[in-house]
Amino acid sequence: MFMKNVILKTDSLTKKYKDFTALDEVSITIRKGDIYGLIGRNGAGKTTLMKLITTLTNPTSGKFELFESADQNLNENKRRIGCLIENPAFFANLTAYENLKYYAIQKGIVNLEQIKEALELVELKDAQNKKFKNFSLGMKQRLGIAFAILDNPDFIILDEPINGLDPIGISDLRETFKKLNEERNITILISSHILSELYAVATRFCILEKGRVVKELTKEELDAECSKCIVIQTDNVKKASTVLEKDLHTTNYKVIDQKEIRLYEYLDHTDKVSKALTKNGINILGLYETGITLEEYFKTVIKEVK
Repeated sequence: MFMKNVILKTDSLTKKYKDFTALDEVSITIRKGDIYGLIGRNGAGKTTLMKLITTLTNPTSGKFELFESADQNLNENKRRIGCLIENPAFFANLTAYENLKYYAIQKGIVNLEQIKEALELVELKDAQNKKFKNFSLGMKQRLGIAFAILDNPDFIILDEPINGLDPIGISDLRETFKKLNEERNITILISSHILSELYAVATRFCILEKGRVVKELTKEELDAECSKCIVIQTDNVKKASTVLEKDLHTTNYKVIDQKEIRLYEYLDHTDKVSKALTKNGINILGLYETGITLEEYFKTVIKEVK
């Protein structure tokens, strides 16, 4: 039984090409309203997963459901998805409007006002009569997104849309994603191989490595994993937690496992933490400050994959 408001749920989705496994039993869930960041190195399986979801290729095994329906052949469901996996072949000598009109006719879109709406949403309304050959890379990417939302989809899938853009282009696209998500309530699946690019826009993340899901977490969980904190290593986590609450009056900590606690307060007062624990007979195996960058976290997580 699938949860309500589930846009996509995959179950052990696998894709093999002879002896090579491009995707290995991937199970993820994307809910309505998510901006779901799919991150992994080149060749990690991001594009393969997107192609399976959009039925550009078939899985070797496993299954997936879209909009709580297992029948991917329903035209209604397919029309609810917009995608930009392989850039559409825009014509150099046609304007932005003319290019989208060409694809609108192919898609069977009767209301051509949707072209103007799409261009306005990606902030290309003022450039609608400009020829594609005169577009910057950032404008080309935004036109690709306009193509993806032409049919007013509920869910859009974007493969590495930030690649090659300068910082201003990246910033503009981020604002476009947020606008689509917040104003049009469009759920977004977006891939990149650079975590920091996705961090500013995504609400949930999935890290892929060698075709497998290494980690699926929310932005809040990612922040907690990377935040500066005091690591307390002890053989009595339960008692140490009680000391933190009663003596140091804090609940801003997280029990990692049976021997580790991460404390997100008292960062400039590790001596107070040490004294409180020692006073209460806690055996301290280790006590130190830590905090890692997003890139360091990514490297640490994928290093565990063999």
